[in-house]
Amino acid sequence: MTTATMSPWSRDEFEAQLRSRGAGYHIHHPFNVKMNDGLLGPEQIRGWVANRFYYQVNIPQKDGAILANCPDRATRRRWVRRILDHDGWGGNEGGIEAWVRLGEAVGLKREALWSQRHVVPGVRFAVDAYVNFARQVPWQEAVCSSLTEMFAPKIHKDRLATWPTHYPWIDPDGLQYFRSRISLAERDVEHGLEVTLGHFTTQVQQQRALDILQFKLDILWAMLDAIEKAYP
Repeated sequence: MTTATMSPWSRDEFEAQLRSRGAGYHIHHPFNVKMNDGLLGPEQIRGWVANRFYYQVNIPQKDGAILANCPDRATRRRWVRRILDHDGWGGNEGGIEAWVRLGEAVGLKREALWSQRHVVPGVRFAVDAYVNFARQVPWQEAVCSSLTEMFAPKIHKDRLATWPTHYPWIDPDGLQYFRSRISLAERDVEHGLEVTLGHFTTQVQQQRALDILQFKLDILWAMLDAIEKAYP
């Protein structure tokens, strides 16, 4: 039986298929494993923070692309919160500023982060590919790509649990980004799943969704490949 003639999964089965892709999340990448085991030196930590900053500053552009492609007002009103979460609003400095504070906590100057001079080509290429994907595909597919956030709370909790012990030279106040993202990721996943489960309803579409999620997982994995090579 070909994929085109197979029955689609139920919503629960489809969600289980999506969540099963967590086996390929970058929490399992050797560089991240070493990070959580306390095996990285200061320069490796700084290299990771500086390169991951390029991802952070591009997330609002990715989300802006989704908004630009989305004709549904109700969805836009919910999705725009993601941009505000990163860029900040009013008295909330946002996730990008929280990441800058993380950079300062590990010994990087604010100017060094914003200059992006430490960003290695592989990271830049991977992040740019993700933003371009969001610009070019239907908005529901770009939303689906965000579902790697299903696996994010665990990675943030691991860092909060291990970094104070393994890296006591890092100011604990700099870990606020990880604290803040746990609840925000859980909120965002709820909306992302709502869109994905409602839109990808045929077997062909559901397989497309799995391929999209794998693409985003590969983006995150490729970023760590590049960072690991630059900071052995």
